[in-house]
Amino acid sequence: MDTTRDLDGYHPDSEDSLREYIDRLVAEGYSVSGGEGADPVLIDPGGKAVETWREDYPYDELMDRDEYEDAKYHLQVELLKLQYWAEETGERHIIVFEGRDAAGKGGTIKRFMEHLNPRAARVVALTKPTTTEQGQWYFQRYIRHFPTAGEIVLFDRSWYNRAGVERVMGFCSDDEYAAFMRQAPEFERLIVGDGTHLTKFWFSVTRREQRTRFAIRQIDPVRRWKLSPMDLESLDRWEQYSAAKEAMFAGTDTDASPWISVRSNDKKRARLNAMRYFLSQFSYEGKDEDVIGEVDPLIVQRGRLTVGD
Repeated sequence: MDTTRDLDGYHPDSEDSLREYIDRLVAEGYSVSGGEGADPVLIDPGGKAVETWREDYPYDELMDRDEYEDAKYHLQVELLKLQYWAEETGERHIIVFEGRDAAGKGGTIKRFMEHLNPRAARVVALTKPTTTEQGQWYFQRYIRHFPTAGEIVLFDRSWYNRAGVERVMGFCSDDEYAAFMRQAPEFERLIVGDGTHLTKFWFSVTRREQRTRFAIRQIDPVRRWKLSPMDLESLDRWEQYSAAKEAMFAGTDTDASPWISVRSNDKKRARLNAMRYFLSQFSYEGKDEDVIGEVDPLIVQRGRLTVGD
């Protein structure tokens, strides 16, 4: 079975078909490789890697792991320099990580946080709102997690749940969605106007590569927790999610708080370029421009200028 093509005999957007597809992979002897710290790879019965990452991707090869590890280490040193500077100057930073399920948000957050001082950097990943939170202004539960002086806060999904999953899955009304789209740009203008630095990343993954990553999560027992029922429910709504994302970019990608789209079929390139983009925005003490280098325009683009996923 050539998993770089449409599934043989399976509708690509069906939850039941994905489950059947994964069962078929297991029965045919597909497995997952990836040692400590390595990204998992789906392996076919002949021992070859499934290469759905090649779909609509500008590079012919994945980034070399040794090159990646070396660049990541030096960029993480730069992140520490920025953190020291933020603590000394009282700067406040918010980084929003959004994107489709399995697009690589969590892995990128992990690499951002890997060597930062946890006393001044934290990850916020909120669950569904409580009854009390449902009765509050929509943005209120996010505001309570905002950074104080000298702190970096990384949102693993954010208030943009309302523009994405809530919109597509019908968890909010049309009026609530319209209110959010009106208020979000003003909300962010106030955040930035008050001196908080806001960076918004959208991680983009192609359809077949997302399906491969879902299969990896189901086959590998240590990653199975990552595959939620909501992930499976979203499979038959690819186009709806695309439309929601395009509307989100059109309404909330502003010069004050732009969306930055990161192509993440190659997770290594995505992580490094997200770090580069974030660091490139600031003039902190000891900044090494040679280490940061240039943000790859084939991987990172302004959100409102992208099409497709």
